[in-house]
Amino acid sequence: MSPVLQNVSIGLSEEQTMLLDVARGFVRDKAPIEVVRAQLETETGFDAPIWQAMVDMGWAGISLPDTFGGSGMGVGSAVPVFEALGSGLLGTPLLSTTLAGQLIWRAGGESAADWLRRLCGGAVGSVALLDQADWGAANVGVELNPDGTLSGTKRYVADAGVADIFIAVANEGGAPVLAIVERDALGEVAISRNTLIDLTKRAGNVDFTGAEPAQVIRGDSVAIALRDTLLLGALFTAAEAAGAADKCLRSITEYLKTRKQFGKLIGSYQALKHPTVDIYVGMENARSFVYHGATVVGDTALSVDAEVACRMAKVSADDVMVYAGDRSVQFHGGFGFTWECDSTLFIRRAQWAQQMYGGALHHRKRLASLLLDKR
Repeated sequence: MSPVLQNVSIGLSEEQTMLLDVARGFVRDKAPIEVVRAQLETETGFDAPIWQAMVDMGWAGISLPDTFGGSGMGVGSAVPVFEALGSGLLGTPLLSTTLAGQLIWRAGGESAADWLRRLCGGAVGSVALLDQADWGAANVGVELNPDGTLSGTKRYVADAGVADIFIAVANEGGAPVLAIVERDALGEVAISRNTLIDLTKRAGNVDFTGAEPAQVIRGDSVAIALRDTLLLGALFTAAEAAGAADKCLRSITEYLKTRKQFGKLIGSYQALKHPTVDIYVGMENARSFVYHGATVVGDTALSVDAEVACRMAKVSADDVMVYAGDRSVQFHGGFGFTWECDSTLFIRRAQWAQQMYGGALHHRKRLASLLLDKR
């Protein structure tokens, strides 16, 4: 039996549990669904005062050491925050900024201290990784030229429209490097907006051609940091999806308790009861995997146990969010297909989550080689 199957620990610390409660209260008070809906068709997709409030609470640097202005709570402490944000469908640049900080810190350490301080202070960061829409590809098509400039385009760069700092994964002599590019170094028309299915999220294509990086991080640590950041991206996205599935479930149960058909509450019909229970079980299953991931990930290079945990969290969260969003639309009938019904927000979030940091099929393929005994 493979030893990676032996670690099934779930142990959120007291600080992390308190953080989950605080984050849920923040979302409930600051971002009810009406506030979220008001931002769906805006340029940035989020409310600037809400983002600043999150920065003031230390969330932008929650997983970074206090020597850089972070909270020093460890990378696992970001998980409950993302679960809470998912439960409100709240769109902010926190995910992209957190991952940018993780990538810079894990690859550059003290040499990137100034950038980490800026991110902890509220500057928006974004990792420019994809040259195409495939999370399994090499994704280093952008070149760092001998004259020190970049050439090439990155696609689907999260929060590109508001990012202050881009970390572009580039190729130099066949090896990956991280080129840190400030927004002012890009051309006036370098960023073109993508239209995503989830309108609480934003992304864009960024043409780095001619841009001169402010710093380039090289060395063996880059590939390890990239691998770990992708796994953390899957875990954080899974946490958001688990939170969104919980909100979707609450929306469904409230509807089942108030909507009548043929003189009876529709919640009394077994054809609706059973799928609702399936959503609950799936949501709790996903939450368990997410909390396991939060328990085993660390600030050093992620272990095989941590890799398994991140991938399993993403699989379970993707599956339940897709199912919950689909059932929500079906249960609401014709109204479920309309813009006014929140079901459309859930099913859109499910579709977005599937495309981020690899879907369930992507991770199942990789889990097979990790979990199956090769002896």
